[in-house]
Amino acid sequence: MSLLVVGLSHRSAPVSVLERASFNPDAQGKLLQDTVAAEPAAEAAVLATCNRIELYADVDKFHAGVAELSTLLAQHSGVGLEELTPYLYVHYEDRAVHHLFSVACGLDSMVVGEGQILGQIKDSLARAQDLHTAGRLLNDLFQQALRVGKRAHSETGIDRAGQSLVTFGLEQLAAGGDVETWARGKKALVIGAGSMSSLAAATLARAGVAEVVVANRTFDRAERLARILTEGDDTDVLARAVPMESVPVELTRADIAVSCTGATGLVLTAESVAAAVEGRTGRPAAEIEGDRRTEPRQDAVPPTSVGNDENCPLDLAAVQPGFSVMGEAAVAGMDAATLEQHAAWVAGGTVDRREGARGGPEADAELIGALAATAATVGRIPERRRPEPVDEPRRPEPVLFLLDLAMPRDIDAAVHRLAGVRLVDIESLAEASAGAPMAADVDQVRRIVSDEVAAFGAALRAAHITPTVVALRTMAADVVASEIARLDGRLPGLDDKHRAEITQTVRRVVDKLLHAPTVRVKQLAAEPGGAGYADALRTLFDLDPETVAAVSRAEDSTTQKDRGPA
Repeated sequence: MSLLVVGLSHRSAPVSVLERASFNPDAQGKLLQDTVAAEPAAEAAVLATCNRIELYADVDKFHAGVAELSTLLAQHSGVGLEELTPYLYVHYEDRAVHHLFSVACGLDSMVVGEGQILGQIKDSLARAQDLHTAGRLLNDLFQQALRVGKRAHSETGIDRAGQSLVTFGLEQLAAGGDVETWARGKKALVIGAGSMSSLAAATLARAGVAEVVVANRTFDRAERLARILTEGDDTDVLARAVPMESVPVELTRADIAVSCTGATGLVLTAESVAAAVEGRTGRPAAEIEGDRRTEPRQDAVPPTSVGNDENCPLDLAAVQPGFSVMGEAAVAGMDAATLEQHAAWVAGGTVDRREGARGGPEADAELIGALAATAATVGRIPERRRPEPVDEPRRPEPVLFLLDLAMPRDIDAAVHRLAGVRLVDIESLAEASAGAPMAADVDQVRRIVSDEVAAFGAALRAAHITPTVVALRTMAADVVASEIARLDGRLPGLDDKHRAEITQTVRRVVDKLLHAPTVRVKQLAAEPGGAGYADALRTLFDLDPETVAAVSRAEDSTTQKDRGPA
């Protein structure tokens, strides 16, 4: 096996890079064709979702394969190779299998345990099959990944570890409250009619919204989704379709808007959202100053008098704003000698104290002296206290809730600054899910993945030696046939009954001699490092390499005819 994957995801790259490196279906097809046309790759498949882009290939050279796949990703994404390279990750052979199986189980998703990735893997395999870029290795790999993902969801509670991106996004819009309570009676606008938008529309309908309006560039698809929602047995939601040109008007009527399109530019600008809010409230949508998601917050600087003190051993320029230069937080990380100097400096009382400071110079000197003794024992004070949180301006209650699930983004990030609007996008979802607790089921899924990776590797290694074993048995059968023909020439009067008995006896002898070695060699070949047994078998029995290759091609051709998406 020479499986190689090169890619980037929400774990390795910022959203801004993922946005620029996104692939539409046409670009994915061109990438696949160019990959298999390149020298190191024999097969290729691309997995492109809203938060990952991965190129899988069967390569004959590792280093050349990494260089070629990285270059192709850069060329087709439009992001320069030098800029893209720091965010790329590489997995090879068993590690590549482990990675895809983990992805299929939802372990590598932004929201752990989400199941939508299985549909995306299935689509990736179907695309590679349609373009004839997936051969035996990638077909087996992706179909097994689908089975592993389904097993993880059926045998464990991984679904409890996280929800779909849609559900998680709606929970964030509801500020952690019950989604059904929050959504009940609201009017929703869904922009786009693809799989993610359809899931969002269905989820909102089940949550109890009063109306769902679907807007899409292809009006027929919007109508079809609206009809499905209206005719559904599990909801009584009112659904209708509108053309994309009606989005500004519909936005003034909607309480919730979900957008997930394949557009390369913004679908909703900050100006259009502000106009919608003004249309709803009759008041301009003011901007919230200093919103942390759109511009850096300027923290207060230390009092001027602190920076003017002379002979202070502390590097005042490096002190985080808001720290007392005499407290434990300021001196964390100093070595013992510097701490002692600092204690003596504080004892001299040359610092202008802040209002409300507790204790006198002696107390500070005593504290820092104790810290110096600790540092002398352990080397350094390892931790530094975080500054006190700075109060942010209170945002008014939102009148419009926006969920952007597109990559690149559909909704201008500047909307975060608008009063009366709550925007949840891929970036804020990543922040919200980063600290989510891992469920105990995740450990069980990891064990499943490890077992499945080992089984897949063993099966692959065993399959690798099968053509050699088949070629050996074919050669043995030819030897038997040749010797029986010679016997006919030497004993022309031999009757059919005796000839058949002799032939059967010779075949049994050959089969018994070959049985134990061929069974054992398959077992050995399935173990890690067992790839060399096929070469040993070919050398020992002087098998023709072309005969072995012909068996492999025949097996691939037979398997390919019967293979389809799982």
